[in-house]
Amino acid sequence: MVFGALVTVSLVAGVAGGLWRLGVAVPDPLSFAWTGQVLLVHAALMICGFLGTVIGIERAVAVKHRAAFLAPLASGSGALCLVLGQQAAGAWLGVAAAVSFLAVNAVVVRRQHAAHTLLLLVGAAAWVTGNVLFALGHGGNAVFPWWFAFLVMTIAAERLEMTRLMRRRPSASVTLHVVLSLLLAGAAWSGVAPRAGELVYGTALVLLAAWLVTFDVARRTVFAHGISRYMAVCLLGGYAWLGIAGVAWATTALGWATRDAALHALGLGFVVSMMMGHAPVVLPAIARVKLQFGAFFYLPLAALHLSLLMRLVLGTFSEPLRAAGASFNAATIGFFAATVAGAAVAWRLQHGAAGARKTQ
Repeated sequence: MVFGALVTVSLVAGVAGGLWRLGVAVPDPLSFAWTGQVLLVHAALMICGFLGTVIGIERAVAVKHRAAFLAPLASGSGALCLVLGQQAAGAWLGVAAAVSFLAVNAVVVRRQHAAHTLLLLVGAAAWVTGNVLFALGHGGNAVFPWWFAFLVMTIAAERLEMTRLMRRRPSASVTLHVVLSLLLAGAAWSGVAPRAGELVYGTALVLLAAWLVTFDVARRTVFAHGISRYMAVCLLGGYAWLGIAGVAWATTALGWATRDAALHALGLGFVVSMMMGHAPVVLPAIARVKLQFGAFFYLPLAALHLSLLMRLVLGTFSEPLRAAGASFNAATIGFFAATVAGAAVAWRLQHGAAGARKTQ
């Protein structure tokens, strides 16, 4: 219950902050925290508060140790502090969360020394770096690349784990390591030489998208049926947005007004597509809730892509359309949450409460 409440507060407040900064009216109780660096706090709530807590819970469940839950508890509590306007406390709780998460992943590496566990560890280190910079008062140019490196590397690690039995050319692993090293180099340079860092970081995102499309099993399972095909559609769509985000990120180095497109093609187009694709598999594992999968899962996915096109393409020419697209983005997230809740109810109705209890 506590974790569910913290995740919900982070998500609702983060979405409200994103709408508020674009001029969309939000309820007064959700607007009082937005007095400082609105974009930075909005990103902190969404990446560290919402996604960081969810990822932390997933890792803690996998590790099966109570101490591992300190990371999501700290990240969720930090987000709550941000919502209450206590940015310093929230930022340092975020540092504590990331350090705890790093320790959890170090334990995982000791248990299982593999490419995907090492990548999770490096991703956790990126989160620590971003959170320390945020706590020390650095701006988005320095912080965002590290936060997104955490998410991108975590997702890449998940894909490596899920496809570890798939045969790949020996050069594929070397290429991936080079691309991810380039990503980290771009993140580091962004704080001291923004233009060079943005160009390198964006290039790395494009190369990673190409690698994932080439070597991920989704390219084959998209021709399957049922949940396998749904996941593949989510993944391939996400990889397309990852490539778009990379191009947009790189062009900010040229002075183009593509910052919003870069951040949201990556944060919504890529990350949320991945979240939608993995939810039917991950949720039963971490929340012990069975979902009745059906074609209706494609509806919020389609809405996500349409809302992003509206925001990033039409919104380029009109601020009202950009705000409308952002509102559509928010509605899409709510739509997906309702879809998941409906799928859980549908499973219980079909299999009965007794069946639900047996799976717990």
